[in-house]
Amino acid sequence: MRTLLRYCLFLPFLAAAVFAAAPVRKLGVVDVAVDKDAIAVRVSSNNPELNSLAIIAFRSHGRYIVRATDYSYDLRFTHLGGNQVKLDILRGRENAIAFSETVSGTSPRNALLRAADIAVGKTNGLGLRGFFTARLAFVGEGSGKKEIYVSDLFMGEAKRVTNDRALVLSPRWSPDGSRLVYTSYFQSGFPDIYMINMRSFDRSIYARFKGTNSGARFSPNGQQIAMVLSSSGTPEIWVGGAQGGLPVRRTRSDAVKSSPCWSPDGAQLVFAMEPGPQLYVMPAAGGTPRRLATGYRYTAEPDWSRAKPNLIACTVREGSRFQVAVYDSSKGSAQIVSQAAFDGIEPSWLADGRHLLYTARDRTTSVLCILDTETGRSTPITTNSGPIGSAMQASVLNAN
Repeated sequence: MRTLLRYCLFLPFLAAAVFAAAPVRKLGVVDVAVDKDAIAVRVSSNNPELNSLAIIAFRSHGRYIVRATDYSYDLRFTHLGGNQVKLDILRGRENAIAFSETVSGTSPRNALLRAADIAVGKTNGLGLRGFFTARLAFVGEGSGKKEIYVSDLFMGEAKRVTNDRALVLSPRWSPDGSRLVYTSYFQSGFPDIYMINMRSFDRSIYARFKGTNSGARFSPNGQQIAMVLSSSGTPEIWVGGAQGGLPVRRTRSDAVKSSPCWSPDGAQLVFAMEPGPQLYVMPAAGGTPRRLATGYRYTAEPDWSRAKPNLIACTVREGSRFQVAVYDSSKGSAQIVSQAAFDGIEPSWLADGRHLLYTARDRTTSVLCILDTETGRSTPITTNSGPIGSAMQASVLNAN
């Protein structure tokens, strides 16, 4: 049974997709017509590196268009030295400062991104939270093997945190960023769940039961972990304490389950279940799963938005390709929001409930991208070369 389940876990990575002919373009890039409601901003800094970072950040945001002239706001980020950046917001061509604040961070980059988030909050006009200070955990292939990396949203201060030299999958942050859980074939050669202390980088085994141990995810309060275990025969949803102890089984059926994700209030779990698979929701304490009518035959990899609890991002199949869709519980339906030339998979919400991170992949490689779910604009934040290599399976830690 364990050999069979191990084979099944590999299937998504081994299956060859049939791709229709498409125009050649950079992987992950989707340009769209300028949103008529987009806010034009000029962005600048006295520090060349921070100037480039600020421009990259605002160009990835669907609410803004970056211009040198004819702008509504002039956003100035002055590096004061050390880890401080001064933000000045001017309206249009006025020389008068409408808002000013000195922002401290853990580094000059972090201070700039914090200041940029404040600028978003002061200028977007829709009540959106800034998301530029998000931290990422993801799988990269820069070492020649799949390993876990962490970085800021734009790949700054990237660090490899594993050296398993074995297949690793699905890193997930704890809500406070102090821990990571992930699945690895390290040591046993079978999928087990590990936990990394992100302060000491010590690693411990969280779940190593008979069969597969995968899909671990922290609850919103960080006190529990939902996961998929097959120790009972069929992969089922289990919930355990974040500090360890025996987990408790939450589902009971012969259908294969995967990818559990908590609701923002921690009261429910959404997960994928065969046949299909399809998305199901159930009380986190246990109960009868209820299928979500997405309108697609294949729906998997759910991620529940904390900013907008009526939205669940997921991966759906459209023809021979996979795309990112958003299920809206207020409408009872899902809509495709990505326009990936090949595949768009593995969505993870950013803090504003409008943008998300996802993996764009083709036959040979993959990159991480920021997607504006309202316009469809997609901006790659990684390349398939350099110290990280192909990147995938990102988990977002949004700033509180």
